Amino acid sequence: MTQAELRLCSLLLQEHFGEIVEKVGNSLLRTGPRPLRLLVGDTGLLPDQVKKALCVLIQHNLARYEAQPRGSVEYEAQSERILRILRYPRYIYTAKTLYGDPGELLVEELLLHGHLPMSRAVARVADRLTETMEDGKTMDYTEVSSTFVRLADTHFIQRCPMVPESPRSAKAQPPPAPALVIAEKDMYVVPRLSLIGKGKRRHLCDEEEEGEHKAKRQKQEGGSSETPPDDGIYWQVNLERFHQHFRDQALVGAVASRMDQTSSEVVRTMLRMSEVTTASGASHTQPLSSNEIFRSLPAGYNIGKQVLDQYLALLADDPLEFVGKAGDSGGGTYTISILWGELGVTRGPRASRAPPGPFLHLSLIPLLPHRFGSRCARIFRLLLRKKHLEQKQVEDFAMIPAKEAKDMLYKMLSENLVSLQEIPKTPDHAPSRTFYLYTVNVMAAARMLLHRCYKSVANLVERRQHEMRENKRLLEKSQRVEAILASMQATGAEAAQLHEVEEMITSPERQQLETLKCNVNKIDASENQVDETIFVLESFIESTMKKP
Repeated sequence: MTQAELRLCSLLLQEHFGEIVEKVGNSLLRTGPRPLRLLVGDTGLLPDQVKKALCVLIQHNLARYEAQPRGSVEYEAQSERILRILRYPRYIYTAKTLYGDPGELLVEELLLHGHLPMSRAVARVADRLTETMEDGKTMDYTEVSSTFVRLADTHFIQRCPMVPESPRSAKAQPPPAPALVIAEKDMYVVPRLSLIGKGKRRHLCDEEEEGEHKAKRQKQEGGSSETPPDDGIYWQVNLERFHQHFRDQALVGAVASRMDQTSSEVVRTMLRMSEVTTASGASHTQPLSSNEIFRSLPAGYNIGKQVLDQYLALLADDPLEFVGKAGDSGGGTYTISILWGELGVTRGPRASRAPPGPFLHLSLIPLLPHRFGSRCARIFRLLLRKKHLEQKQVEDFAMIPAKEAKDMLYKMLSENLVSLQEIPKTPDHAPSRTFYLYTVNVMAAARMLLHRCYKSVANLVERRQHEMRENKRLLEKSQRVEAILASMQATGAEAAQLHEVEEMITSPERQQLETLKCNVNKIDASENQVDETIFVLESFIESTMKKP
């Protein structure tokens, strides 16, 4: 784990969970798996504080535990999962795009709490949606629960592992830590619940608060209280499914930019048909026949079967090999090369004439003109196409003077964007009898750029925290004024009174708040843009590591 990743993980834990959780998480990230006793000694916190921090991390799947043969339990932080906190806004926005406001709030609640039972998640979302509606209107539980079922059917949410029910003798000693398991066939099975009710507004909830306190007292005193129908069945967000959706969108966009909109719609239809049946780590989608694809095309695309076959043949013959032909049955069966297609890595005899893939167009090539100039970008693209070139060949092919080409090559060499390969003619490696070939090591360049992205995001997070600290007094004043205005509006205050309260914030302070809001919005947008690049880079590196 690099220092940039460690720093970003610490900042994310501190921002979302506080200093105590950040201290425990940082200790686990630095030292690896550790038992509770060593964690307490390393952090200097009270044992109770460390236990609560570990509960928070395990609740949000940011840490895991494992029972050791000698009876102790070791805890380990999951750095990859912590870095996914940065992508939470994108998950929520995707759920809103696909399933509307109920889907957005369901995913938000599950991310906010780590995992929840279906009944609690539906009730919370219904209450939140009712708050935003006009007076007299409420959100029905059945509408929210139907969205929950759709999310589970498309695998965007899944069940959490549970402790298996097994008969245990009274004399048997319980294990030091429970082993959580779940069968793959049960991961997306929604329990049959009759959730009847409507969302409640906050003031109505306050009126019922006394009744809830009575129920809690009754439960503490040992009285009988109604248990939820899905007690013990918890749900969490399936991040891998969201990543699969992002990858599919990138593939569709790459096909659209390379060919045309109809080709991208054909690929989109194929991906939609196999989105649930394709495993997250698979290199290809399930084979689909041309007849099945034709029947599944959107109604708006009035293209004939013959035209579809021509498009599929064009996609299969493309050097990037987004689509591959798997057989001839059913008018021809086709698959989408998920890993190779996203990488833009071409196999076979067409590799030498293949253009740079989507990964390079999305990440590496746009970086070069801004950082090194357009001539460096020209040299980089040239090395990608020609694979290996001497310095003199670079000068000739790129039509750049020798001195400038030498400076640019050395500059990119120092940044690990290009590498130098020595091929000696004789065993003594004499410079006069050695070929020096420049080439692009795409994996090293991707790792370098990923490291820079982590550093950039950490800097953005620190900058946002600095902006909020510098304007802390003004923000607290603004929140107090807004709270006073809200309470006065609820009691039916006059316009003159409201205007008098609004004037508590002066014009320069209001302008300062607008500037702060603008700066924070820019920082948030920058974080999301950098995270998109991080996703492309991580997908590339992961796919390359899985390469057969």
